[in-house]
Amino acid sequence: MNLFHPVKIGSLSLDGNIFLAPVAGYSDRSFRSICIEKGACFTYTEMVSAEALVRKNEKTEVLMQRASNEKKYSVQIFGGNPDVMAEAAQIVFCKTSCECIDINAGCPVPKIIKTRAGSFLTKEFSQLGKIVRAVKNSVQGKCAVSVKIRSGWDESSISFIQAAESALENGADAITLHPRTRAQGYEGKSDWKKLAELVKFVDGAVPVFGSGDLFTPEDAKRMLSETGCDGIMFARGAMGNPFIFSKTVQLLKNGFYDEVSVLERIKTGFKELKMLCDEYGIELTVITNPLYCLTFDKAYENGYADYLYALSDITDYYNFSGHTYVSKDYQYYYETSHYTPQVSRLMIDAVLGNGDNGNDELFGMHVTKDNKDILIERLTE
Repeated sequence: MNLFHPVKIGSLSLDGNIFLAPVAGYSDRSFRSICIEKGACFTYTEMVSAEALVRKNEKTEVLMQRASNEKKYSVQIFGGNPDVMAEAAQIVFCKTSCECIDINAGCPVPKIIKTRAGSFLTKEFSQLGKIVRAVKNSVQGKCAVSVKIRSGWDESSISFIQAAESALENGADAITLHPRTRAQGYEGKSDWKKLAELVKFVDGAVPVFGSGDLFTPEDAKRMLSETGCDGIMFARGAMGNPFIFSKTVQLLKNGFYDEVSVLERIKTGFKELKMLCDEYGIELTVITNPLYCLTFDKAYENGYADYLYALSDITDYYNFSGHTYVSKDYQYYYETSHYTPQVSRLMIDAVLGNGDNGNDELFGMHVTKDNKDILIERLTE
């Protein structure tokens, strides 16, 4: 059986089964766009509050905007009140025309659970069924409706089968299981045997997707083959490593995958920064950038995470190859910080791109190959 294959969520047809999961604080429009570019077959927004949508919170509406290259995507919403969730679903579809609305019944964060949402609904599965039915009736078949659940409240209260059954009886078009309990949070290991059990229970009625402890292409292949699930979602495994999608697709199709060059990683990192600048403005990007840079620790090994930290305030970035330059407005960050020789060399190489562009100045000197060593010494003084 080919592990990489098309999949249908209700009337929604997708060309592949390797997805980006909804991850709060990470799966924003810019990152989703990068993931699509790097091979993701489908993407989910970070979770959006139904209550905030109904109250017409503009900041919340930004979270669900479609990326320019997202031909198909899903908006995930959370809430505990069926009527509010139904109204929010209408708002989502009217404003985005998204192809799918995903109901969050798995978030373990206390502030979400206190609103009787998230993984509270995996425990209170009858309420989950009411919410699914309300959302289905609200969208009236204009888009698919899926549900993401956990295995249960804690080890003494495993309820994923009951939650899935309630969702299915009320019209869910797909179910995703993160086989950890609410009590586990993101600790310990996810129990893929529970995912296999869910696949057997659903028995092909709707697609079943898996999430949890997927950090490599090999992990994805193993989950697909061991559980029989219809597709997988990368969550933390994609943070700072959007290349995991193309690698996984290549592994599933050809049995191997190509490594990504350091240059390609750096170019991709800067491309996302540029997109964030365009979307939110330079100052906001500078403020939020440390969180973004932290996520690239996996992708930029052997000092490349430090490299991004060093460059995190330089947001006036354009075409990397031959046209990279640092705006003089941001020269301050270069000249008032101290970096290791390794990071400094990478910084200068980034500015140079493929050659001496002659536009950039540091310490009153044009950045060229000839004076690179002098500039590195200045940066490390």
